[in-house]
Amino acid sequence: MTSLFLDTSSITYTIAIIKDDKIIYHQTGDSLNKLSDIILTEIDVAFKSINLDIKDIDRIYLVNGPGSFTGIRIGLTFAKIVAYSLKKELVLLSKLEMLSCLKEENKIIVPVIDARRGYVYGAIYDNKGNQLLKDQYIKLDELKVKANNYNDTIYVSEQPIEGVKSIRPNYDLISLIKRHNEVVSNIHTCKPNYLKKTEAEEKNDKKNK
Repeated sequence: MTSLFLDTSSITYTIAIIKDDKIIYHQTGDSLNKLSDIILTEIDVAFKSINLDIKDIDRIYLVNGPGSFTGIRIGLTFAKIVAYSLKKELVLLSKLEMLSCLKEENKIIVPVIDARRGYVYGAIYDNKGNQLLKDQYIKLDELKVKANNYNDTIYVSEQPIEGVKSIRPNYDLISLIKRHNEVVSNIHTCKPNYLKKTEAEEKNDKKNK
């Protein structure tokens, strides 16, 4: 099986092409500037560099959030179009689970993504990928209290977050995708996993109240 792994949900994007449990292409880059302008080119470069075509893949693994609202939409739109038009399988993954899937063996892993104003997207996983606290939008202080219930915890984040000491992730993509075979049954119903309402939705709620 040949798969495309795509993550456009955060400050860096990741493109990987995996064949028979082996990563044959891996690229990360800066997502901060005009991701929508560069991601198609970078994916095209990825396939050309290993003499494959996107038609050659069997499955797409897409990180569907939480994280950057714009980045998530870009990745999901691309994945849905390719999966539908080329009749490819689509599997959706959590960014927080991706953060927790480390090459190092740690007992309890607390992945965190800065959501501003003292909030984070966070969860708690053990080193086998079992979820001890579901992915959620939560105050950092509340997450820390919940994490204190476990011994040997380690926080993981792609960027520094004030109020918590964290390490940068060293992803184990193969282990991550091996955990998941939940192919999307209806591509058209796939929605971004924001975990919180968009700013426009929040403003609309306040207006209606």
